[in-house]
Order: sequence, then C-alpha cells, then structure tokens
Amino acid sequence: MTVSIYDDELLGGQTGGQQQSPPATITPAKLDEKLTDVQQFYNKCSVFITGGTGFLGKTLIYKLLTSCPGIENIFLLVRSKRGKDIFSRVEEIFDDAMFDKMKQACPKYDHKIRAVAGDCMQPALGISASDREVLAENVNIVFHLAATVRFDEKMKTAMQINVKACQDVLDLCHEMKNLKSMIYVSTAYTQCPQPVVDERFYDPPIESEKMIHLSDCVTEGMIEKITPVLLGKWPNTYTFTKAIAEDVVHKNSRGMPVGMFRPGIVIATYQEPVPGWIDNFYGPTGVIAGAGTGVLRTLRADPAKVANMVPVDLCVNGIISSAWDVGERNRKEILPDPEIPIYNFCTEPNNCITWGDFTHTTIKFGSMYPTMKAIWYLCYASNPNIILHYLSIIFLHYAPAVIGDIIALLIGRKPRLLRSYKKIHRFMDVIEYFSMREWQFKMDNMNALWRRLSSADKKLFFFDMRQINWDYFLEQYFCGIRRYLLNDPMETVPQAVIRWNRLYWLHQATKVVVLLLLYKLVMSVWGMLS
Repeated sequence: MTVSIYDDELLGGQTGGQQQSPPATITPAKLDEKLTDVQQFYNKCSVFITGGTGFLGKTLIYKLLTSCPGIENIFLLVRSKRGKDIFSRVEEIFDDAMFDKMKQACPKYDHKIRAVAGDCMQPALGISASDREVLAENVNIVFHLAATVRFDEKMKTAMQINVKACQDVLDLCHEMKNLKSMIYVSTAYTQCPQPVVDERFYDPPIESEKMIHLSDCVTEGMIEKITPVLLGKWPNTYTFTKAIAEDVVHKNSRGMPVGMFRPGIVIATYQEPVPGWIDNFYGPTGVIAGAGTGVLRTLRADPAKVANMVPVDLCVNGIISSAWDVGERNRKEILPDPEIPIYNFCTEPNNCITWGDFTHTTIKFGSMYPTMKAIWYLCYASNPNIILHYLSIIFLHYAPAVIGDIIALLIGRKPRLLRSYKKIHRFMDVIEYFSMREWQFKMDNMNALWRRLSSADKKLFFFDMRQINWDYFLEQYFCGIRRYLLNDPMETVPQAVIRWNRLYWLHQATKVVVLLLLYKLVMSVWGMLS
C-alpha cells in the first residue's frame, strides 16, 4: 500500500575562523509568495524518485520540500533492508542532520512523503499492481537516480540496477497519464573513452538489447570471466553499464518528455542545507579522509589534470531546473517526437581545479583543522610516476602497517592496519583512472538553461559552476568530512592542533631515524664492496 510514512493508524501511532560563504543559504519558499517559473512548474504536481535514500536523493528531497512549496506528493521507491521495513528506512532519511533546518521551516513536510515498496533488483522494480496504478494516475515528474555506484560491482548486479531498472522506470513512465517531465541521472563518465564529450547520445559499447539478453542468459560465473572482454575501453562495470543505460533511454523514450543529466564527480554541499555536508567516503572524499587521518600517503594523480568535481546541492539545482526545461521544451515543441536533451554538468574550463590544487589545498586545510582521529601527521603527495607511487605504497603504507600490526599482536590487540590498507589500495586503483586523465565536457545545453532561468530562479536554484569559489568550497568540504564522517566536532580543533604538533615532531624524528638507518646500511654495503 502507498501511504504517508507517518500515517499514525498504519504505523501504530509512531512518528518519527572560516571564510564567509558566497551566496547566503536559501530559506524555504512560502506558498503565499509569488511563485517563480520553476516553482510554478512543480506546483500541484506529484514527484516520483528512485534512489531517494542515497546522497544525491536526500539532497534532492530536501530541495524540493524547501523550495517547491506547491508540490503535492513525493513518492519514494524504497526497499526493505536489514530487517527494517520501508517506513523505518524513510524515517531514517529524515533523521539525518541535513534536515534539521527544514523540519523547523517546514514542520508538516511529512504529509507530502509517500513510501512505495520496491526494489531495483526485482523485475518491474518490484512494485505491486496497486502501487503501480497509484503512480500511473498521480505522478507528473520522475527523477531516476537509483544506481549502484560501486565501480567494481559484479556485472550481473550492475546490469540489473543500472540498466534493467532504468528500462523498468521508462516502462512505468509510459503508463503515467499526466507525465510532464522525466530526468534520468547518468554520469559524465559514460563516454570516458572519448576525450571530448558532447551533450548528445553516443554508440554504446554493446547494444542494450544484446547486453540485457546476455546478462539474462549467461551464468554469473561465466559473465565474470568475460567481463574484461566486455568492458573493452571502459575502466569498470559502473561506467560501462551506465553507458548501456543511456542507450536504453535513447531507444525507449519515444513520445515522452525525457531528459538526461550527466554530472561529474558529486561531492559535498556548497551552501545548502549547510556548507560541507557529506554522508559517504566515495571518490575524492575518501582521499581527504584518508590523508587527514594520516593513513593515505600517496595518490596516483596527474597534478596538471582537472579534477571534475561538482557540489551536490548545485547538481540537484541543475536536475530540478532541467526537469522544468524538458517540460517547457515538450510544451512548446511542435514535432511529435522531440529530441531528448542531454545536460553535462561539470567544472567550467575558466573556473576549475586541478588534482595538484586539490592536493595542496587538502594539506593546507588539514593543517588548519586537524582531526583528533588522526593516527599520523598529514603528509601525502600526488605521484603521476607509477614507480614512485608504488615505492611510496611499499615504504609509507605497507611497511608502517606491518610494524603497527606486529606491535598490536605483541600487546594483545587485533591487527587491522594491513587489512585496512588493502581496502584503501582497491579504492585508489578505482580512482586512478580518473585522476590520471582529463576530458573536455561540452555544456552548451546546461549554460543555455542557466540563461533561460529568471533572476529569481537563478537565486533559488543556483548551479552556475563559473561562480564557484573553490578555496571556500574545499575549506567547507574538509570541515564537513571532519564533522559528518569522522564525527569530530569543530570544537575539538584547539585540542587537535596540540596533538597535531606532537605528531609533526614524531614524524620529523621518524624521518631522521630512517635516514640514519639508511646511511648505516649504505655505509655497510659500501664497506663490504670495498
């Protein structure tokens, strides 16, 4: 049954010293104020979201509830997980600290939330016939965000979630009687073998029908064996299956108001709901957390290459605005089958940050805001040279890990460092492909959309990457990782600085000892040879 997550009867009565920020945080819009063009588009509409429990999804829900006051319902596709039913899982979404301000400004937000039982791993999204009918009758706008973002996901699983579920969402959209707009969120890296990525469809690595048929007919063991051959020029199953999904969108959207949004590497918030909010360790976030705690000492990255990172709140503003744009295009388009618009949302060439800048800035803010969770002094570097990178791994990762684990065993504790570094190195292998390369992303549609927005909508749904203050943003990003992921409040900074200074001198002393040992070793070898 599709119900409000806080329906008392059905739930048994249960309810659940920094730089100044550039633009001020937007306050929730009020119904009695004059609606902007984008707000008017969402007025009296119902929205269906897949992937609402994820990082991007939670930010989208927050923004819709605070800035689109006329929305009637937000239907969220949710699956039961780890013994928790869908209502408990949706309640957990709003337990996140990011929703604290929203709860004060919009205390009745829960009246608009509707949980829909489903699972992207199941045929037809696992939605019941009754829920499917409710969605077909009521939904006007669809955001398909759900995806497995594990780059090393098994091919069968990645195909089911990233490709077949996409086809299932489009099939559902075909049944919706009052569909105004549907946005499929892809990734800027679906076409990573191309040095220049335009806002258009490309030929898939394999036709979607053939790949779906292959994944249905071949056993998991067999498909894992042939995965390297299937991937070809694509570096992992994530980018590969998302490229296949784009072909599904291209072939199954005929006659519908559909658009596709391709964001870069999505990281913390720029300003909303608070600067620097983050809830996962993916991508560059893991690099900062690892370096800040003194665990990560080397990253294989080309310092001259652009790091294509985008703030999640600007990404969400772009997604919301692109849905409006798709609706406007289809309302005005006289052709029976208008072209599907694609929106690349990436860093701007005239306002970007390189991996070298990223490393330097991380070290700078790591020194300003050290964490109490650090086990060593922050000291890491971007090493494009593979030999230097692996030497750093051996001497700065594995050697200290072995020593640390031996000490742990001697004092009766469980050794953890070596196992942790194995996980870190798997993560580093994944990010290496993107940190050693650079792409040129065309953003004509995205920039044209920005120009079409009214001044009120530009303020309310800000997404212009040309105006990003990177130094401010990365400062908030580092502090957000410290606060939200490492659970280390900013009040501990003075105490952490004292500890940081001790780690610094310990680091220097260790270097002196190592140099003396190397000197003795060299002199011993020299003496033997002479």
